[in-house]
Amino acid sequence: MKSLLIKDTTVSERAQIVREALGADSDCEGVDLSDMYDDYIYGLKELADINREFSEKHGGTVLAGELTNHKTCKVNL
Repeated sequence: MKSLLIKDTTVSERAQIVREALGADSDCEGVDLSDMYDDYIYGLKELADINREFSEKHGGTVLAGELTNHKTCKVNL
């Protein structure tokens, strides 16, 4: 597997990585995940930093499909 680090990828490769990871299901209880990864795509923050910040901010507040009638939050980055 190729490195996902900013130093090892181009802007277009990072955009493709995010598109493939999000797929068609990129809604997450009011969080726009496609915008969330803009800093990675444009080389400002690594994926690990974005995911850690998201977890710290939303830990315990985003539902992950355990309840019916709620959208799921699934990201494979």
